[in-house]
Amino acid sequence: MKILLLEDDIGLADIMSEYLQDNDFELDLVYDGEEALSNAYERRYDLYIFDVNVPAIKGFDLLKMLRDNGDTTPTIFVTSLNDIDDVSKGFESGADDYLKKPFELAELLLRIKNIQKRSFTQQRSTIIQIDKDITFDIDTELLYTGEESVSLPQKELKLLKHFLQHPNEIITFDSLYEVLWDYDETPSSESLRAHIKNLRKHLTKDMIHNLRGLGYRFEMKASN
Repeated sequence: MKILLLEDDIGLADIMSEYLQDNDFELDLVYDGEEALSNAYERRYDLYIFDVNVPAIKGFDLLKMLRDNGDTTPTIFVTSLNDIDDVSKGFESGADDYLKKPFELAELLLRIKNIQKRSFTQQRSTIIQIDKDITFDIDTELLYTGEESVSLPQKELKLLKHFLQHPNEIITFDSLYEVLWDYDETPSSESLRAHIKNLRKHLTKDMIHNLRGLGYRFEMKASN
């Protein structure tokens, strides 16, 4: 079982990480919601364990984003929030379980094993529905338009992944430069426009909006 653990308390994160690894779980540890989102998109996990009050993207918002994008990975929230409204918000965002701090590590293990039993026969979909006839396979990194599969060049692939991680948001030019070009490469607005143009050929018309002076917005038309 591969787990993504999001916990910004470094001491607690190290204790949880060591305990879970001692119990034969494979684990990736991250400290903020943005990093968790990136990991969740780039890799497949069998379970998420998310703290709520973390930097960048709060746990509730993070899970809602993942659920809206078709990610059904079982999720446990671990948090000091114990108001009934907070508990309700956690489950409404798509959580499978909710563990209040402080907790015994043995109790966390019991919660995990319970989810393992429930999800034993279930498999997470690796397909993101972008539009009615357009999908992206996370595992194979292939874009499908109808029955046709498209293997995108590396920079267009990075561009699509970044758009899918931030649907319907304003994505600045600078952030795209950081995503597409390595430190030893020189980005340019002309090259960026060329990559955008090439990616648009495989998508629905007007899916990528140019926001003059700001950047771009990727409009997800599919409802997951």
